[in-house]
Order: sequence, then C-alpha cells, then structure tokens
Amino acid sequence: MPNDHLFDLTGKVALVTGAGGGLGVEFAAVMAEAGADVVCSDIDLASAEATLGTVELIGRKGLAVRCDVTLHHEVVAMVDATVRQFGRLDVLFNNAGIADPSPSPVHEFDLEGWHRVLDVDLNGVFYCAREALRVMVAQGSGKIINIASMWGLAGGSSVFPVPAYNAAKGAVVNLTRELGLEYATRGIQINALCPGFYRTKLGAYDDPGFLAAVTNFTPMGRVAEAHEIRGPGLFLASPASDYMTGQTLVVDGGCMAK
Repeated sequence: MPNDHLFDLTGKVALVTGAGGGLGVEFAAVMAEAGADVVCSDIDLASAEATLGTVELIGRKGLAVRCDVTLHHEVVAMVDATVRQFGRLDVLFNNAGIADPSPSPVHEFDLEGWHRVLDVDLNGVFYCAREALRVMVAQGSGKIINIASMWGLAGGSSVFPVPAYNAAKGAVVNLTRELGLEYATRGIQINALCPGFYRTKLGAYDDPGFLAAVTNFTPMGRVAEAHEIRGPGLFLASPASDYMTGQTLVVDGGCMAK
C-alpha cells in the first residue's frame, strides 16, 4: 500500500521563521515540495523574499513577512498576516535563532550578548508558539516544530563554550515537553528538532580550526549539509508523526550517542 499520504501536506499552510537563510530555507522548500503553501518570515525581508521565490518556483503559493521574533507585536502581526492571506495555520517551524556572540566562558561572557541570545532563541520561540497556538486551538489541529539543538541536551564546552545558546536551547527542549503535554488532547503535536553541526552561517565553517574541531567531535566524521535537515523536518510536520508529541528528534551524526 502506498505511503505517500504520510508525507502529503496538500492544502496545508506552513510558517517558517528565520526562513531567509540556513535551515530555514530548507524547511520552507521541503514544505512546498510536500504541497503546502509557505509563509517565509525573517528579520531581513529581502532574504525572506528570496526564499519565497524558491517556494513559488516549486509551484506553491507563499508570503514573505518581516518579523523580529523578539518583539511580540511583530509576531502577532506575522501570524495575523498568515491567517489573513491563507485562512489557517497548520505548521509552524519555530526556527529563528542566533548563536553566542563569541565562544567564551561565563566569567567573561558579555551581558548584552547573553540577553540577546535568550531573547531570540527562547523568548522568540515562546512568542511564536503562543500566537500560533491561538490559531491552532481554534482549528483543533496543528503542528509546531521548535528548532532546538543537540546543545539543548548536553553542554557544549567539550568543543567550545556557548553558555547562552546552551541555556536557551535547553529551555526550548523542556518548553517543548510542556507544550506537548498541554495540547496533547487538542489535535496539536509539538516536538523539538535537535540538529548537530549543519553547514550554515550559524557556525564558522570557513575556519579550518572550527571545522576540524566539530568534524572530530562528530562520530560520523563529517558536517551535515543544510539540505539534510529536510527529511526530519518533513517527518515532524507531516501525518507520519501524528502520534508523537513533546519529544526531541536528534539529528547530529551520532554526537549525543556518546
């Protein structure tokens, strides 16, 4: 019996934050390939519009929206624009995020950097989930994929110290558990995707020392290409994961198996 329906998102509407680069581009593209219309959101509108172009080339409708996820009123406007344009919201990729300003131990960590990382990587996730859930509860259905990190499950200092990023992503993992439980009976599944080292601008992959360190740390002995996130993302957004909520899906080349 064909299983195509397990990954079919025809008629669905997906919203991707941080869609202008890195993993966000891949999430937007795979949603379109699966049949969804896609709202591409980013703090850089031009980059969101470029991703929208990819969605439209695939043959799906979309919308580009500028949004700073640290500003609650902009998140409200983003979700309102989605519903105004498409009448619903079925999938949220809570993807917008930043890294620590520079790897440094806590006693040397810049306080402004600490607050900025927590604001984007945790508060932004909460704001987006909160507003998306208002729509999904009324619908009685929906899926939220919070993009955490393998560093939400373990300390990163065995490679380099990133205390703010670790703190935020650990909180996202547990927030996902809480939300999964809260909405388990409402037809809404909320899970976290925990990537390892993927080749995006979030890491200094052009630095030979950085690349060697992360490659050596990864049991598979390589850094993932950004497009390799598409399969895990589609799984969590699709009917294939309907009986899964409050969970973390780790895609890290084996790092957390150590």
